[in-house]
Amino acid sequence: MRLVIKDTSDDVSLWSALYVKARILEAKPDHRKYFVLGLPTGGTPKGMYLELVKMCKAGELSFKYVKTFNMDEYVGLDRDHPESYHSFMWENLFKHIDIHPDNVNILDGNAENLVEECNGFEKKIVEAGGIDLFIGGIGPDGHIAFNEPGSSLVSKTRVKTLNKETIVANSRFFGGRECDVPTQALTVGVQTILDAREVMILITGSHKALALHYAIEEGINHMWTVTALQQHPKAVFVCDEDATLELKVKTVKYFKDLMTLHDKSITPNLG
Repeated sequence: MRLVIKDTSDDVSLWSALYVKARILEAKPDHRKYFVLGLPTGGTPKGMYLELVKMCKAGELSFKYVKTFNMDEYVGLDRDHPESYHSFMWENLFKHIDIHPDNVNILDGNAENLVEECNGFEKKIVEAGGIDLFIGGIGPDGHIAFNEPGSSLVSKTRVKTLNKETIVANSRFFGGRECDVPTQALTVGVQTILDAREVMILITGSHKALALHYAIEEGINHMWTVTALQQHPKAVFVCDEDATLELKVKTVKYFKDLMTLHDKSITPNLG
């Protein structure tokens, strides 16, 4: 596990975008072998998406041979609803880059058979060759995607009933009306994320500090599902200073001393 500590959330956005760029360029994807990205929604990755759009428009990066799989989607929310994750991804990333729409995979929360939709999503991931880099964020309670406290750490893509805390937190996107927030979602499982060849988690803000503490300094615990990533052979957490408030001083110093090494990973090795 690696922990990259940057000064601000903007620095997190840039560093993570450079990391994505480096991995895609190293892979040299083409029509025979696509690079496969797992992607999140939410406020934390918005800055990263903005940086990736800039890189694409500047000709520094292409998504022509990239396939994407999104983490989750609400059940029962029309795909064109402004708060659907489908709308979020197109507004913040896909419509601004050169990705082909056929290479975008987002769960359909209005599918006739939700279980089949989830099973089919897992099958598509396998058919794509597995996910090369899965990017995610976490909630203040340490949940990743919609794998809330108590979720199985070997779970795959499935239908998930959202807890009260998540509904209250997400009500800010629905004009503060909890009654308008969907009570179910389709989400990749913890194991789906662990199956990726690399995982990068973005964490910003003091309200995520306790979750980062559990992720880095405590043991694996299904009540803090992000802790499962301690088992991953190639996981990197990227955080700002505010998110480190609950970490031990010696933990912060240890990882900051490794920043020279970490920064080498955002320079592509083109062989």
